Formats: sequence, structure tokens, C-alpha cells
Amino acid sequence: MDQQQRKRMAQLGQYAVQVARQEGLPAMLRRGAGFVRRRFFGRKARYLPAKKVLEAQRAEYEGKTRENCGLPTISILTPLYNTPPAYLRAFLDSFVGQTAPNGQLCLADASDADHPEVGRIVAEYQARCPRIRCRKVENKGIAANTNAAALLADGEYLALADHDDVLAPHAMYAMGQAILDLRAEGKPDGFLYSDEALFEKDIRRPLTAHFKPDFAPDYLLCCNYICHLAVFRRELYVGVGGERGEYDGSQDHDLFFRLAEAVGGAAHLPQVLYYWRVHSGSTSGGAAAKPYVTAAAKRAIEAHLARTGQQGQVEDGLFPSTYRVRWQIQGQPKVSVLIPNKDHTDDLEQCLHSLYARTLWENYEVIVIENNSQQPETFAYYKQAQRRYDGLRVVQYPGKGFNFSAINNFGRRYAAGSYLLLLNNDVEVTDGDWMTELLRQCARPGGGDICGAMLYYPDDTIQHAGVITGLGGYAGHSHKYKQRGGSGYMFRAATVQDLSAVTGACMLVKASVWDAVGGLDERFAVAFNDVDFCLRARDAGFRILWTPYAWLYHHESKSRGADDADPAKARRFAAEQQRLYDRHGRENILDDPYYNPSLTQDREDFSESADLKKLQSGQLKVRFRQ
Repeated sequence: MDQQQRKRMAQLGQYAVQVARQEGLPAMLRRGAGFVRRRFFGRKARYLPAKKVLEAQRAEYEGKTRENCGLPTISILTPLYNTPPAYLRAFLDSFVGQTAPNGQLCLADASDADHPEVGRIVAEYQARCPRIRCRKVENKGIAANTNAAALLADGEYLALADHDDVLAPHAMYAMGQAILDLRAEGKPDGFLYSDEALFEKDIRRPLTAHFKPDFAPDYLLCCNYICHLAVFRRELYVGVGGERGEYDGSQDHDLFFRLAEAVGGAAHLPQVLYYWRVHSGSTSGGAAAKPYVTAAAKRAIEAHLARTGQQGQVEDGLFPSTYRVRWQIQGQPKVSVLIPNKDHTDDLEQCLHSLYARTLWENYEVIVIENNSQQPETFAYYKQAQRRYDGLRVVQYPGKGFNFSAINNFGRRYAAGSYLLLLNNDVEVTDGDWMTELLRQCARPGGGDICGAMLYYPDDTIQHAGVITGLGGYAGHSHKYKQRGGSGYMFRAATVQDLSAVTGACMLVKASVWDAVGGLDERFAVAFNDVDFCLRARDAGFRILWTPYAWLYHHESKSRGADDADPAKARRFAAEQQRLYDRHGRENILDDPYYNPSLTQDREDFSESADLKKLQSGQLKVRFRQ
């Protein structure tokens, strides 16, 4: 059993004791049995709504038509090309079997003369379901064929589906209801997307799900995480020019950029409404199946940058199907690096030496904030270091004890830069581009206001790849303890991310944003000060990003003792936990928009939750994000 597993077992044990004390032993045993049942015996059909939920939907719309059902009509656009009969029948069955009648299926059949069975099968289904329309077209590529299907549509909304995939039985109902919910909230209803799952033969035995974040524009620049099921207004589709043949292979990625630009964001419905079949030749199996996807995607990103007035060079990402924008930094902004320190001169020397020796960005200053050091050697080191390192300043924090927030707030008074860079004294710079990369994300029009870096432990496992609120009940580090070099969940350890928070161990923030938010809250002396700061900034409309292209080593020990080992520290930590809830609300902390309610909050590895009751009951609601 590794360290992470031992930690998890200890946490589960503590939770069991807490439940037993608060609710009694029978309640604890019931919850434990439920956990085991969900974790090990609830895998079949786990993303589908419960049978009673589907039956209730069918009963609600029994005898109704798309004209009088009360839900907006969604016309599904699907090009056909030599579709294998079994795949085609499965797809058509999934449409005919929808729980609500608000769908219309528009097919553009470009199959060649050697595959007449495609037309015959479609005609068979049309005889049973008049909501299926089909036209025979010349094969001019996926985008042109999709546009041809759109000419058949009369729905208020359109959706995209591939001919070899399967719709969830409640897809049309859920999307129709989501549109009504957005309207009731006064939110834009022009562009929505859902979660999806991969399968091989039977959607009741899915391989895995893609549980997505709410709309994340910088993440979309790095990969088409939206995919299926995407739904959008028909008039909007026409207004932006439909799909474009020059982007075939990444035509949907290109379309999603233009839709998001027009709407000002997108709405995410965290329900699995689409099943993506994995087989040879399908993009669900990876970009290697269709190499032209990469070139088309890079052109789509470049076109988006040009339309939105952003300047950057589009490059291949760290993995196939991912991309990087190397942004142009506006001007030559000065960065003020704030490093709190108490003794530990060996750590500080390693930090300073690596920073000055390797950092390629030249316009920076370093301010060491001396905090109640006890060793005379420390002050002798300061004098020596200020002679050795050009522009280094040491300022004396006047307070007593350790208060990370107060120390950095004090250091900010001495900072002349337009950017502040909080840096722990046990961080080591290895790659010289680190500060430049952080600036690329912030010192550009429309970029971030705060940016965090990838931090590795000395053994090349991840210490920090962004912060997810709600993990462990409060906040945790994305992909912590994962081995360096992996892509993470849906490439989320290898792409620039929109996030709710990043760690203060290495955080770049615009000085103007720091001042506008009021700096760090000094009532968070040790824990959650960075999380609270980022959440206040996020809620004020500022953007938080994380980049894997700025990476450093953090020499924090993986086996460092927990605060609960010391009663005084445990009380302080509990008080700071409670303050996080009091300020931001427990429900908000547990509902990170850049995570997903169907992912676990018990671990930091983006694994699937053992409890999918909200997904299976249809309780998860749509949310628009700019």
C-alpha cells in the first residue's frame, strides 16, 4: 500500500468515527455498506438514469408530439457515410427510443453505390418515425455534409451526432429542460454541452466517462474538451457560417470557438447524454487514427486568435490532440518576487541561486521577507546574499509568529513590480522559462489575472497541478502524487487550465488585482489563504489559470506531519477550515465549477465518484459560465 492509499484509508477511518459519533453506529454501518456496494457492485449502467426516472419521463410525454410537448425542438445533424448496419441501427434506435418527443433527426447520406443498405435502413426507420429526415448528398467532407443535414432542420436548436455513436435515452429531454432552466434564470441559452462516455459494444457497460468542467476557454484552446453532446441555436449556427470544410477533422472545435464567441461563453449540463463508440478509425480512440486532425485544430485555434485580437503562436501540445499557445507578452512588465523566510538558509540559498542563475526573464526583483529568524548565521547570510545577488532586498517583518498572509501583505509594500510572484523558500528553479511562461498567461489581452505553476516533488511526482475546491471537504491539489510525464485526466495535467485556485507556493498575480481584492486575509494564518484569495478574485470576475509549461521543484516533504498531530495546530487548522466555509459557503466550496460533481472528492486523482446518485436521478443542473 503506497502513501496515498494509506492516507486515504486513514481519512476514511476518521470519517467513519465522525459519523458514528454524530449519527450513531447503525448510520455509520449503513453508509459503509452503501460505499462498498457503489464502489464494487454498481458499475453496470452507472451513467444512465435510474429505470424509474426514465419511466417517469416517458409517462410525462406519453401521447405528446414535439409541437405540444413544451420542450424546444432539437434537430440532430448526422452525416452518414458507408455506416456499418449494426452501428446505424444502434444509433437510430437510440433516437427513436428517446423519452421525450422534442428531437428531430436530420441525416445527410453520402454513402457510395456499394453501400445501398444505408439508405434502406434509414427508409425502414422513417416509415416508423416521421421525425427522421434524410437526403442523399454528394460526399464533400464532414463539414459540408453536416451543413447539408442542417438544411433539413426546422428545430429551434441543432445538435451534432456521429453516425456510429449512441444517444443516451434522456438526451433530448435533458437538453430541452436545460434550455428552459437557462431561460428561467435569464442566462444565455445559445450554446450548451453535456458530459459523454466511451463504450465498445453496450452503453450499459461503458469504458469510462468524460466528466467535464464548466466552460473553460483556455482549456478549450488546448483541446476540444467539449465534443459531445453539443447543442446550439439554429439561427446562431447559420449566423456564424455553419461548419467550415477547411477545418475538416477539427470542424467541431472550430465551430465551438465561433459559437462561444457569439454567445460570450457556454452552458454545461453535467449529465452523460452521449456515448462515443470506440473502434478503429474513430477519433474516440485518439488523434493517431486521423493525423490530419492536428493540423486542422491548429488552424482553428489560429483563426480564433485572429478574430479575438489575441497574439500568440500555436504549437503542438505535450500529447497528441493537445495544443499550446505561446502568447506574446505585452511590454516588459516588472515582477516582484516575494519570498518569506525564517532561518533555513540552505533552502533559501538553493532557491535564490537557482532563480538568479536560471531565470531567463530579466525584469524582476527579489524581496526576502525575514520572519523572526533565531540563528545569527541567518542574518550574516542575508548580508552576503545581498552582495551576491543583484537587486536582492531583505525586509524585516515586524510581527511575531508565523502568519503567511501577513508576511506577504507586508512584503507587498516594498514591491515595485506590476506583478507579484509569491514563492516559497524551498522551491528550486530548474527551467529558465518558468517566469516568462507565467507572464505569458497573464501579460496579454484577455488572459489570466493569477497564474500558478506545475510543482514537482524531488522524486518527480506531482505536488501541485492546480487547486480543486471541495477535495477532502475543503481543497486539494490536482493530480497530487501522480508520476511526472502523464497527461492526467482528459489531459488536465498537461494543458493550460482555467481553475478556481492555485497554490501560494508559486503564484503570479497582477499587483492591481492583489490590491483590488485586498491581499491575503490575515485570519488565514497558515492554511487556505491562497484558496481564499483566489476565490475572492474569481468571484470578483478575475481569471485564474494554471500552466504545465512553468515547472519547478518544491522540496516540501511528502511525509511532512499533519497539523492534527499538535493540538494547538489542529485547533487552528479547524478554525481556518470553518472560516473557509463561513466566507464562501460550504456548498460553493464543494461545487468547484472547474471540476465535476461526478468526480470523487475523496482523492486528488480525478477518479470517478463512488456515489453517482445525483447523476442517475437527473438532479444535476445546467450552469452557464462566461
